[in-house]
Amino acid sequence: MLEAHHLIYVVGWSIHHPVRLIREPTKPVPNKGKLTLGELLKWKTHEGVRVVMLIWDDKTSHDKFYLKTDGIMHTHDEETRKFFRQSNVFRSIDSGSVRGFPKLVQEAEAKNLVCAKNLKIDRSIHTAYVKAIRSAQHFIYIENQYFIGSSYCWPSYKNAGADNLIPIELALKIASKIKARENFSVYVVVPMWPEGNPNTAPMQEILFWQGQTMGMMYKIIASTLEKEGLDEIYHPQDYLNFYCLGKREPESTSRPSSPLSTNDTSVVKASKRFRRFMIYVHSKGMMVDDEYVIIGSANINQRSLEGSRDTEIAMGSYQPHYTWACHNSHPHGEVYGYRMSLWAEHLGSIESCFSHPQSKECVRRVNEMAEQNWQDYVSPEINKEMKGHLMKYPIKVGRDGKVGPLAGFECFPDVGGKVLGSQTSLPDVLTT
Repeated sequence: MLEAHHLIYVVGWSIHHPVRLIREPTKPVPNKGKLTLGELLKWKTHEGVRVVMLIWDDKTSHDKFYLKTDGIMHTHDEETRKFFRQSNVFRSIDSGSVRGFPKLVQEAEAKNLVCAKNLKIDRSIHTAYVKAIRSAQHFIYIENQYFIGSSYCWPSYKNAGADNLIPIELALKIASKIKARENFSVYVVVPMWPEGNPNTAPMQEILFWQGQTMGMMYKIIASTLEKEGLDEIYHPQDYLNFYCLGKREPESTSRPSSPLSTNDTSVVKASKRFRRFMIYVHSKGMMVDDEYVIIGSANINQRSLEGSRDTEIAMGSYQPHYTWACHNSHPHGEVYGYRMSLWAEHLGSIESCFSHPQSKECVRRVNEMAEQNWQDYVSPEINKEMKGHLMKYPIKVGRDGKVGPLAGFECFPDVGGKVLGSQTSLPDVLTT
């Protein structure tokens, strides 16, 4: 930004102007580098640079007369709007805010745009995910900040409005492979809890919806195994698994540990005491059969995939000469290399079975390593080290597909908050 001469375009769900971009400099900071984000952008406008911002407008936050609220999601949008009052702020994209959208319904549908309430809505990211899942033949690997959807099939609260198809498509794909007696596996990596304090009402409701989504999927898989007479041979987690990431830091003899501060919260104190914390999953991507990858900004929830709420972007990519059809064998192109590099980082090593993620051997080995990491993470032993960062998500899945909390871990270690969440009185549209 310091070097910008013509235009700075900032896009963000939450942009807080007091943030400093350089917090712990390891080398000399350039002139103006110590400014806050807001100060820096205002300074650039005084230099003649055009500053344009696209921020999310939280409808529950207000700063008018005597009505001042932070909003459910605490995105600081009202503070940012006031601070950048002289900057151009663009709205989210739909046919009501951008030029060039097709005017005729037929033209809109031909371009994967959905018409609703007189708006043409782009749902191409949702369409791309669904098409990729339906085309999958061997395995699917997902990393996403959220995992909520297909509420019409949830065990309860079927009218929550989280109608995206991704979870149900994954479950039905697994069911079809079980019926065909073919190996197929789905690996899903999510954060231990969503952004924010897991004890708050919004986070608890998001975790509740996530638990409903997981339960729906495992129920479909368990039911299919029972109908096919395979429920005594295979477990639902031989096909579908959820993981999170965490880290424990052993005490260093060369570097003193951070002293406890009187300003530290009980959560911070517990984290420092046990030297453990979650690694937040903020990625949004999916790999299919090691030959196709989708990467972008879209979460797997209704906010991102509905097409008329949050503004998202994504891209799909593959290499024509590295496909199963091309060689009639497992492709070893860039998508394969990308997944293997992620697994090496997450699991701390590379094993031969990782080259065949659809195999039961691989699924069970990854689960074994992830389970050991979870045990090391929750161990009372202070200097316990983990091998990699991938941990089993702390839920218990029965052979019947029923999802419940792990014994002794109904709440997250150190920070609290129910792992499977709880429903609140908040409007469903805010948390799905």
